[in-house]
Amino acid sequence: MKTMTCQQLGGACDLEFNADTFEEMAEMSKKHGMDMFQKKDAAHLKAMNDMRSLMKTPEDMTNWFDKKRKEFDALPNNN
Repeated sequence: MKTMTCQQLGGACDLEFNADTFEEMAEMSKKHGMDMFQKKDAAHLKAMNDMRSLMKTPEDMTNWFDKKRKEFDALPNNN
């Protein structure tokens, strides 16, 4: 199991996500982002807008996910 924070995944806070795979991590981050969007959390809304500007093309999105997956893979396991 590995740990990444909301901020490490492009978000706005230090909430930690723990997952065995990057896909699980991304899903937790997505759910958290949707929760924060519904709550109209200003910091997270800004982070989402920043992410949107980074991901203007499908290639940009793929590159971002590949970079984050490599960061995840390089993390030590929490045993």
